[in-house]
Amino acid sequence: MNLPRLRFPIKTKLTVATLIPLALAILICGMAGVFILNAKVAAQAQEKVRYDLNVAREAYQNELSRIYDVVKLTASFGRTAETIASGDQCAVADTLSPLRASEHLDILAAVDASGKVIFRTNNPELYGDEKGKNQFVARALKGEVVSGTTILPSPELALEGNALVRQARVVGSGPNSPGAPLPMNGAMFLFVAAPVKDKAGNLLGALYGGVLLNNNKKIVDKIKSIVYEGAQLNGRDVGNSTIFQGDIRIATNVPNTDGSRAIGTRLSTPVYERVLLKGAKWVGRAFVVNDWYLTAYEPILSLQGVPIGAIYVGMLESHYSAVKIDMAVLLSFVLLVSGLVGFSMAGFLGRKLAQPIKELDHLARRVAAGERNVQSSIESRDEIGDLAGRFNDMSRSLMEREDSIIELNRSLEQKVQIRTAELEEKNRLLVQTREELLRVEKLAAIGELAAGVAHEINNPMAIIRGNTELLQLSVPEDASNREEVDTIFQQVKRVERIVSNLLKFARREQMEHGAVRLNELLHEIMGQIGHQVSLKGIEVVEQYSEHVALVEGDGDQLRQVFTNLVLNAVQAMPDGGVLTVRSQAVKSGDLYEVKVADTGVGIALENLRQVFNPFYTTKASGTGLGLSVSYGIVREHGGCIDVESVPGVGSTFSVVLPRS
Repeated sequence: MNLPRLRFPIKTKLTVATLIPLALAILICGMAGVFILNAKVAAQAQEKVRYDLNVAREAYQNELSRIYDVVKLTASFGRTAETIASGDQCAVADTLSPLRASEHLDILAAVDASGKVIFRTNNPELYGDEKGKNQFVARALKGEVVSGTTILPSPELALEGNALVRQARVVGSGPNSPGAPLPMNGAMFLFVAAPVKDKAGNLLGALYGGVLLNNNKKIVDKIKSIVYEGAQLNGRDVGNSTIFQGDIRIATNVPNTDGSRAIGTRLSTPVYERVLLKGAKWVGRAFVVNDWYLTAYEPILSLQGVPIGAIYVGMLESHYSAVKIDMAVLLSFVLLVSGLVGFSMAGFLGRKLAQPIKELDHLARRVAAGERNVQSSIESRDEIGDLAGRFNDMSRSLMEREDSIIELNRSLEQKVQIRTAELEEKNRLLVQTREELLRVEKLAAIGELAAGVAHEINNPMAIIRGNTELLQLSVPEDASNREEVDTIFQQVKRVERIVSNLLKFARREQMEHGAVRLNELLHEIMGQIGHQVSLKGIEVVEQYSEHVALVEGDGDQLRQVFTNLVLNAVQAMPDGGVLTVRSQAVKSGDLYEVKVADTGVGIALENLRQVFNPFYTTKASGTGLGLSVSYGIVREHGGCIDVESVPGVGSTFSVVLPRS
């Protein structure tokens, strides 16, 4: 049982055909949008973190520059040199102590020219110890202003006061050592040392000062405020910053789970290896304390260029995830609206396009029912309008074809008669061709017969000629019957020539191979032709190419060919003319061509194709064997012979011979 096939209206098909590419386009745009969105947001996020790291580094350097300016200006202040030169601690204290408090320095001290401490502002009771081994102070005592980041060892830190020792202590907050002090040999400082000189430029001592970075909230909070400007997401700060001493956070605003600062936590192993061991930057996604961040790390170098810590900035990954979600929602909304609009337009266009097709279907049914000259009234400048026009043309053509078929039937009998007559004519031509073939076969048989007859005639003709010569010797010159004897001798010679031509026609002579100098042969023939025929009124032109050399063949036979052609040319110009003999090389010297041209009577077109046939001649005394024999000789030499002629203008015979 065959189930009925489902039938879909053209409107539905057009709508679906419109919606499929639209859906594919929306899908591709959605996938491309998501991909580009992820790639762009990720790239911009990484670029933002790199930029934030640069800003954080500048903020860090600005703090160091501030300390540098304070220490340098204080060292170059005239009163400072006087107080240090006097060695009066009270005078030094009056100069340095207010400055340390106003500029928020953690340490500020003066040393004399030998490197002994004169006065410490934050631990004035302790002085006189040697500070010349400190690399910053040592270079300052050489007249250089030095600034940078350094780690002050624990013994030196203890000399600066217990308050700094307590501030430098870092308590672990990680899972391995919660609440326990971390073993750290020293504390990290922003450190500056500058020489103190008198007006004459003599070195009197040096000043050194610095800011302790351990547990320093002010610096990291300042960096965060500069970089992220207080940006928040769901009540949380979007970004944060950290300063590391080694791999330990000594100053940070990264929060713990309880909201406290995550001081004492450590760097991850990959970051530690890249930043502190290799001294390179790190930019990437990382899990920091308790959340995923987009992070950037940069090593902090000592004066010798050795990484001693790191500066870090990072922002919550969820911030950019929220941005991506918002943009994805917006993209989805745009695609959804586009899809709805496209669906509505597809339905409208499908209905609009299906209407004229339905009309054409109705008209086609009328034509199928037998109605003729049915015309469509659809007018639209598109393919449907073209289809309606073709339908109208088809309807008119159908009516015209029916009329033509009726007329064709009427003339069919007449066409059959014409075709029958043509067939009879072709049959007649076929019979004529067969007769020509029979004539050719007869000519071949004649050739064979001529060869046999010539051989049989040669022997008696030799006897007759010999006896005729004896008769000529026996009959005096003045005898009355001498003329008849001479006539017999001439006719015998003519019979011999005919027999010779018959043998040549039958091609019974063997070709003797040798080297023939073609140009010399032609020149020799032209030099001797005047002895055979009169050249009166004939201008002879010889044009031989120097590229024509030797050909392989029978010289006597070739002499016969060219002599025959020259004689025919002379005989074709009874009233005089120009005889031209020309040789040239063709096909890169592999073939040589000889042309014999005259300006004689020419050959009629109907006779042109028969000149090489045996026994065909237009001369009263000719045998019709000269050109046929020449044709055979040239063919045996592997060449070809041809003729071109214009009646009343002249003829040109061309012979083409291979070199070998």
